[in-house]
Amino acid sequence: MKLFSITLMSREAEMADMLTGNMEQALAHLHIGKDIVQLSKKELGPNVQINGVGVLPVFQLGEHADMVYRKVAECIADLILLEQEDGLVQKMIQTDYGYHDKDDIEAILAYCRQMLHGAEDAHEQGKTTLLRRKNRLTDAFHKYLQEHTDLNLQGFVRFRLHEYLEELREVVEYSIDEFVMDKQYQEFISLLKYFVYIQEAKIPVAHLIHQGGNDFTLLGDNLEPIDTSDFDATLTVEMIEKDINFEDMIVSTLITVSPQKIFIHTREPEVQVIHTILQIFEQRAEVCSYCKLCKALLGEPKGSGGAFQLGEHS
Repeated sequence: MKLFSITLMSREAEMADMLTGNMEQALAHLHIGKDIVQLSKKELGPNVQINGVGVLPVFQLGEHADMVYRKVAECIADLILLEQEDGLVQKMIQTDYGYHDKDDIEAILAYCRQMLHGAEDAHEQGKTTLLRRKNRLTDAFHKYLQEHTDLNLQGFVRFRLHEYLEELREVVEYSIDEFVMDKQYQEFISLLKYFVYIQEAKIPVAHLIHQGGNDFTLLGDNLEPIDTSDFDATLTVEMIEKDINFEDMIVSTLITVSPQKIFIHTREPEVQVIHTILQIFEQRAEVCSYCKLCKALLGEPKGSGGAFQLGEHS
């Protein structure tokens, strides 16, 4: 008794082998009897076809068919997510949005994968997102197999998975926006790094005190407040306003006063503006979280037990 025929392109023969193997394992776990469902695979011109047959009289349509279709649908959904989704996303990036540079495509794909599978620091969220898409695909294939015995996989994905493809398209669109913004940001950082490189140091040392959030204080070598009005900021301001509305004005101030060395005293070194300062000033900037000045202005770090060390710049 014919249960289903799944057709793939011949160039997807490796995927067909994978799908057949996965279905064999999945159906074996149903415990409905050995060899009740037999699978076979054959080439038909430009296609390869996987056939599933219920062995009569042991196979009972009313009792066994639905659970078989559900397992087969799950295997097809896994194949789409693990073997074809990347290709679908890449095709959208190239065809729908006109990106053809290999490095640009790979960078956008990285954003897409992060959204579709989750970042390393958000693994559970990524698994939840993947499971939701798997359930959506499984339901679609399950419903179809309940009503039809012949399934052309490529045609089904293209013409029947509209909601799934639209979700991928939204991910691609958002990822491209992130890619463009990051590229503009990196170009701007490179511009500021060059400006810092060619600019002579105006003061020997600056201490940047980060008291949390957006609360920063800039002190000189002798811990006196730095008066930025004593410095010519015209070129820096022109550069910032011309390229990007850079919100972290502390970066502009540091470029204006141009210290030979910047000590950043903070309990939150992961804050974005600090990361930006380190990118721009490179070896001229150093993060400190445990010196005499840190203790005096920021208090004891959590879990320090009241002890502290003196840095070379304290």
